Amino acid sequence: MVSSICTLFEGHYHYGVASLSNSLYNQGFRGIIYVGYRGELPNWAQNGRRESIGKWKEAVTFIPTEGIQLIFLLLDTTYSLTNYKPDFMLDLWEGPAKNAEALFYFDPDIVVNDSWTCFEQWVNCGVALCEDVDSPFQEFHPRRMGWRKYFKKYNIELQYKNQIYVNGGFIGLLKKDINFVTLWVQLQKHMAAAIGGLENSIFSNQSYNSTILKMEGFTIFDKSDQDALNAAIEAYPENVSYLGKEGMGFESKHITMYHALGSPKPWKTRHFVRALSGRIPRKEDVVYWENTNSPITAHSKWKISQKKASIKAAKFIGRFYKA
Repeated sequence: MVSSICTLFEGHYHYGVASLSNSLYNQGFRGIIYVGYRGELPNWAQNGRRESIGKWKEAVTFIPTEGIQLIFLLLDTTYSLTNYKPDFMLDLWEGPAKNAEALFYFDPDIVVNDSWTCFEQWVNCGVALCEDVDSPFQEFHPRRMGWRKYFKKYNIELQYKNQIYVNGGFIGLLKKDINFVTLWVQLQKHMAAAIGGLENSIFSNQSYNSTILKMEGFTIFDKSDQDALNAAIEAYPENVSYLGKEGMGFESKHITMYHALGSPKPWKTRHFVRALSGRIPRKEDVVYWENTNSPITAHSKWKISQKKASIKAAKFIGRFYKA
């Protein structure tokens, strides 16, 4: 199967792109990772080859080792990047990734923990998605009822499937399911008026600080792209294949990937300081630093060694003192 991967970042999230890419390579992925970005290229990709790719006249191709390449695509959009995911996927499938049989999106704060073969098997079961930490929402939950009422104004009927509420940080699908992405884009465009425009999201300046307009009563789109994604599931007539909360490491079962929700992100966490307040390192922090060495090195060797040592020290302190 020809599979391509995409992600989006701006600012310091380039560190996450590097470890995500390393984890994918270490789990067996070989191919192209399309990296949409806003702002500046990271230092570790500055030596990439400049070329024109589709509508991107100044794409940068970075090849850290044989078998994998990252193609950096500078974005021209006012959207919050979290709301730009489905648009980016469509742009890729209609352009540089047109030959990909499957396309996967990962947030840049994810580290892959399962073999790449598992992901390619998964998308053959339907649109691949993971249950969110805030799931479930039952059939008549005000959020689900609010989506149905809202989108009915645009002649879109939602049909309840199950209680699972999925996380917007990952999606994988075959090209035959491209209509799901088209539907997600459509619902987000309709959602825009309710949140004050797709420039708004739960993030502000790369931190968790919502800029979404508050609705009277229940705010049914406070997670913007994620709420639209869940509404798209109810509007889509074909198969959706779910992993439970263990899919992103929210429960301790067989974990397929680790998703570092919230703040601080693993590359910004001060483990010793957190340990003194009784908070031990998260598994997401541990696996992040385990995937920083190769094939991409975004941190210095000294920084990697220092962070791994601080994690060990913090774990030791945590044996005696926990919040």
